[in-house]
Amino acid sequence: MSRAASDSGSTRARGKMMPVDPWIPAITVTLLAVGLVMIYSASAPRAMSTYGSSWHFAMRQLMWAGIGLCGLLLGLLINYRLWKPAVPLMMLGILVALAATLVPGIGISAGGARRWLGAGGFNIQASELAKFVCAAYIAAYLTNHGAALRRCKVVTVVRPVLVLGTVLALIVAEPDLGNAVAIAAVAGCLLFVGGIGWRFVLPLVLLAVGAFAFAVWLEPYRLTRLTSYLDPWADATGSGFQVVQSFLAFGSGGITGVGLGEGRQKLFFLPEPHTDFIYAVIGEELGLIGALGILFLFLLFAWRGLVISRSAQEPFGRYLALALTLMIVLQALINMGVAVGVLPNKGLPLPFVSYGGSALLVSLFATGVLINISKGRSGRAAAA
Repeated sequence: MSRAASDSGSTRARGKMMPVDPWIPAITVTLLAVGLVMIYSASAPRAMSTYGSSWHFAMRQLMWAGIGLCGLLLGLLINYRLWKPAVPLMMLGILVALAATLVPGIGISAGGARRWLGAGGFNIQASELAKFVCAAYIAAYLTNHGAALRRCKVVTVVRPVLVLGTVLALIVAEPDLGNAVAIAAVAGCLLFVGGIGWRFVLPLVLLAVGAFAFAVWLEPYRLTRLTSYLDPWADATGSGFQVVQSFLAFGSGGITGVGLGEGRQKLFFLPEPHTDFIYAVIGEELGLIGALGILFLFLLFAWRGLVISRSAQEPFGRYLALALTLMIVLQALINMGVAVGVLPNKGLPLPFVSYGGSALLVSLFATGVLINISKGRSGRAAAA
């Protein structure tokens, strides 16, 4: 065989397309199944008391899971490269949607926050949609302007900061500081990976810290959450109540748990046991083994997402895969960190596991896009 023919064959081998990554769908379905079981277990007493049926929240989550799996299929079937030219329109749309949530009569208010749009009982949380749009925006921006960013051109840093800052300001105004922090964390990681000059890192960190401090100052309850995080036992029946009850749940669970459905903290002690603090219910009923199992699944998701990102054949796919992986995994780590008391309460659901339609829909759709990116892996890189 000639040298030229050998080189050509080697090139084809390196560029060979791979089947979709099998790990991501398996992890997602596993977490989704665990979530449905735990939502029923965590919500049954409250659902029976409030709605007369212990299945109320579980059935609604099952409905959203079906819609979300359709979203996953949509994300899988649409070539991920098509999201890049759609970014300007998507960003304009999400800005309009976020602004609309703040308008009385248009935005739907619940629990002291105005975060939803919808009609006829079908509501969608705009800040959840913003997570995917911001991920696509920063991936497209780094693809188009990464070289200028690495040359430390000021305008290449100012532009995304202004765009993302506007989105975050609208989200904080709802108020929804948790999702704003999650989006900012993903954007910061992507800018760092994209090669932002070191002389911009400190100013951006100071800007982020200043914006966070201002947001805390705007709403006194946020400062109370921070102080209670430092010592929740100082006000165990007030500002520290949620975290203290979460501690009691984990403490009761021990190594193997008290048994599925046998937890006591969900019996009107632990607030939001089927949403923000479902990880505490898992820790009580399935024990340390169950809690670590969930953590392991998200770490496995992170590993496969990073493999997909590294093996994507062009920059937009690499950046988008990384952004979507971080979007899901960082939120999971924040939720679990709050439940075990290592982070202040941010009010973020546990992806795929917690009750919540908009969050589940966006997470499953993002997973579909991530799987779509995995179809374009090169054979050599994907073997990692």
